[in-house]
Amino acid sequence: MGSENGQSSAIDTSRPSAARMYDWLLGGELNFEADREACEKLLAIAPSSRDLALNNRWFLERVVRFLARECGIRQFIDHGSGLPTRPNVHQVAQDVHRDARVTYIDIDPVVIAHGRTSLDVNDGTRFIEANMTDTDRIVEEASRGGFIDFGRPVAALYVSVIHCLKDDEDPAAMIRRMRDHLAPGSYLVICQLVSDDERVRDEVTGLMNRDTGGRWGRVREKHDVRRYFDGLSVLDPYLVDVTDWRPDSDLRRPQQTHEWLEFGGVARVR
Repeated sequence: MGSENGQSSAIDTSRPSAARMYDWLLGGELNFEADREACEKLLAIAPSSRDLALNNRWFLERVVRFLARECGIRQFIDHGSGLPTRPNVHQVAQDVHRDARVTYIDIDPVVIAHGRTSLDVNDGTRFIEANMTDTDRIVEEASRGGFIDFGRPVAALYVSVIHCLKDDEDPAAMIRRMRDHLAPGSYLVICQLVSDDERVRDEVTGLMNRDTGGRWGRVREKHDVRRYFDGLSVLDPYLVDVTDWRPDSDLRRPQQTHEWLEFGGVARVR
């Protein structure tokens, strides 16, 4: 479900964060009682939330491996990276290309603390504390010292994080700004939470904004996500439930209910 947007601040363990809730749904331990209680409320509204989180993480692994192995991508920018969860993006990419470089972007104070501690040992990673909508700053800091070369193909990842943005933050404009910085042959990976059920959209959006103090966006509809891909060349199988994006195993646990899903795909920058 990604990390919430907004300004970095001292860690408040009494208020849930989207990043720590996602960690709990994935079976992680970097969460607090408030996060677990919020997840229980979320599961009451959308019982498939744990399956959805796991399938979304597997999608991230698949797509990074595909881009590295099949498309030759060696540079990645992971927006709203969330808490470290093995395998991380750099581990998947560097398993294919030892010289792969990954820039992680987040604003959540817990993510920042754990991310910097765990990533400092890898020369192929960089962590930037920034709002994911601050594209110019991200590009400037990612390219400092030639770490990310925007003259060569880059994969920009927006995986399960755009629903953390409010409408007035204009997610489509954010993606256009990043696209304008990317060289031909680059890729954008974009997905977010959607639902055809108005009740689920309203109740989950209300819950997440109440519990995070308004640091969340909303569950959207598929047509909202399609707008993000305007002007891009979308790869097969086009825009889908990410569980169905080039699955590599029948052993993954499918969602038992489908009141909401992660919807999106992968596009090439021409």
